Amino acid sequence: MLRFLNSRELGVNDPLVFYRAESTRRVLNLGLSEEKSVEKQFTGNVNTLDVDLIEKRYLLAGGADGYIIIYDTFNTSGSVKYTCPSVGTIALNNRHRHKFHVDTVLWYPLDTGMFTSSGTDCLLKVWDTNRLKPADEYQFSGIVYNHHMSPIATRHCLIAVACQSSSVKLVDLKSGSATHGLKGHSKGVYSVKWSPYNEFTLASAGADCKILLWDIRNAKGSLLEFDQYNGKPPENTAGSDCTAHSRPVTGLQFSSDGLWLVSCGIDKMIRVWCTSTGRKTNVDIPLAYPSKKTAQFAVSQGCSNNLIFMPNGKSVDVFDMTTGKLQYALNGHFKQAICCYYHPDYHELYSGGSDRNILVWTSQTHNNHINYIVKKTVKRQKLDTQTLPNTTTSNVEQTVSSATADNWSSDEET
Repeated sequence: MLRFLNSRELGVNDPLVFYRAESTRRVLNLGLSEEKSVEKQFTGNVNTLDVDLIEKRYLLAGGADGYIIIYDTFNTSGSVKYTCPSVGTIALNNRHRHKFHVDTVLWYPLDTGMFTSSGTDCLLKVWDTNRLKPADEYQFSGIVYNHHMSPIATRHCLIAVACQSSSVKLVDLKSGSATHGLKGHSKGVYSVKWSPYNEFTLASAGADCKILLWDIRNAKGSLLEFDQYNGKPPENTAGSDCTAHSRPVTGLQFSSDGLWLVSCGIDKMIRVWCTSTGRKTNVDIPLAYPSKKTAQFAVSQGCSNNLIFMPNGKSVDVFDMTTGKLQYALNGHFKQAICCYYHPDYHELYSGGSDRNILVWTSQTHNNHINYIVKKTVKRQKLDTQTLPNTTTSNVEQTVSSATADNWSSDEET
């Protein structure tokens, strides 16, 4: 790190080089945080997580018990160890809550005063954060599996909704209309995701094993239909079947630049797609415990090689998006991990599971640095004891504490 800082000061390296190197270093050293935790309030599975894009401090969580809870992730106490408190709860005593599972919660991209939620009661609700009451709600004919809003949209205010219907529903918050739909799937839609690069580009995945890429300004049909064989199916496979997975596709996630799309399905596979050509890359990642409903996973941002954070059984597995290799696994949940959210500004990961816990994973580079100092100091003291027989263990402990202490002093003190 010091070498990168020195190169940056001398103007040898571009600032982006240092940013990518430090982001990669932090993401590759994630571990269960010893300083930060989240208050446990859910009585059922934690199904979905989201952090607001404005202040980037409020964590929104939805559960199988119908609860929706807002947590403040900023440490305002000043202490080293901090438990994120809930600052708003939609619980059993709220008559406006969802009757069944909450499968998706999402902050409004431009203001923390509003958020949306959807679930198995076939409702999409738009909430007023200050009053914790719905400002509007939309009824659908089937279960709402997933919904998403564009984080960059300036010319539309549409919510894409994936439900049991074979068409992708588009809800316009400005007009309150929910009649517009995108027809292309032959069965129910499980997941929808807006591109972070183009506000009119939308990806959808469904029970028909297909992934479609849409331009919502084009009413004729989808732009691309992703094919797992890239147009060259095996001899024993029907050439007319253009599918992305062998079984239903349950999860989608764009890379931060919108150039790549990551998908997962019940066929126990994770695949990476090029969004400009629609072709599948050589990355085929096997998954031991795929989600049988809409999967919420995450992709890192700003790294040399971006990573995929995928809930897999009791752990969150971390894969290299370029090579598909397993980098490490985050073990901390007592039961199945269901969802995760990556915070790009603080390089933190939040994960929720069926053990009713929300875990915080932070970079362990600070601890590694302290351990390195301690080991070097102890080694040096051992060498000194060979020449100075009066050196004791207490001397070693005093030297270690002085090596890791803050020796800053002010010249203004008198």
